[in-house]
Amino acid sequence: MADDFARTRPAVGVMFRCQTAPEEVPAFARRAEELGYAELWLVEDCFFAGAVAPGAVALAATESIRVGLGVLPAVLRNPALVAMELAALARTFPGRVLPGFGHGIADWMRQVGAFPESQLAALGETVTAVRALLAGAEVTVSGRHVHLDHVRLDHPPAVVPPVATGVRGERSLRLSGELADGTVLSDLVSPAYVAWARAHIDAGRAAAGRSDPHRVTVYAPAGDDASVRAEVARDLRLWGPSERLPAELREEASALLAATGGDGAAGDAEVARRLSPAYVDQVAVVTDDPDRAAAALTGLAAAGADAVVVVPAWGSAGGQGAPADLDEADRQLTHVADRVLPLLVD
Repeated sequence: MADDFARTRPAVGVMFRCQTAPEEVPAFARRAEELGYAELWLVEDCFFAGAVAPGAVALAATESIRVGLGVLPAVLRNPALVAMELAALARTFPGRVLPGFGHGIADWMRQVGAFPESQLAALGETVTAVRALLAGAEVTVSGRHVHLDHVRLDHPPAVVPPVATGVRGERSLRLSGELADGTVLSDLVSPAYVAWARAHIDAGRAAAGRSDPHRVTVYAPAGDDASVRAEVARDLRLWGPSERLPAELREEASALLAATGGDGAAGDAEVARRLSPAYVDQVAVVTDDPDRAAAALTGLAAAGADAVVVVPAWGSAGGQGAPADLDEADRQLTHVADRVLPLLVD
């Protein structure tokens, strides 16, 4: 059935989940490179280990794999400082750094006293300033969030890394098209959502008169059917049914949430058990059947994803604060590399 998937192959990366202790990064990164994954992505969520320092460790531990920082909350760092950090990485590991910025989870940003007056302004001003600094420009700006006075990097990189945003909503997607070099989409991403997001990104690009490439990266839970169902159920309870899903699948998810009562492990387990395969295949990569997994990956690519980052599913014992099972993650990633990636055609 390999010929059925003879469409443009996305770059396939792997996620190092932030629940995993940071000292595991070097071995995980080397293993991802050994298995043939194109990229390794690191999450920056509060209050784990950040992404910049583990990113440097991953780059130093490997030879060629690209490392994504997905994504740095724009409000947590001064743009001059983060540009210095990114420039150092890009000079030391040219062509291998994929930085991204986002709004940050609102509750966490409030918790650390960093919630901005305008999330959109903070993100836009940060991305604009960082891109200019990395390109070697002198930057003076007095915005709603960013204030720089004749700042220029002493060591800008020769290979300027593309700066992405990690965003969800319509206005933020348009802003990403206007100002950024790429967009990272996460949390129950379906092909329909990718196509919808691409349309808004392209509208922003058109408004800004941009014709340069814009790279869309998608996170996708991956693993055996039981593990993926547990992951999807947790995310469904957290985010609710995506408006971009087909109507019948939105109705299915809404009915399941209503029928299974409150949150918690029991509710998650019941939702996971009752979700239809059609729903699961829209938002995840089920690896039990390699053809089914390849179809999911190429479906995302056909909708407009340039890269798909497979996120090893936690499984039924996992949870938001649970440590990742590295042995299980390795099993899943090895299975994808050996059985699924060969079905994708360049």
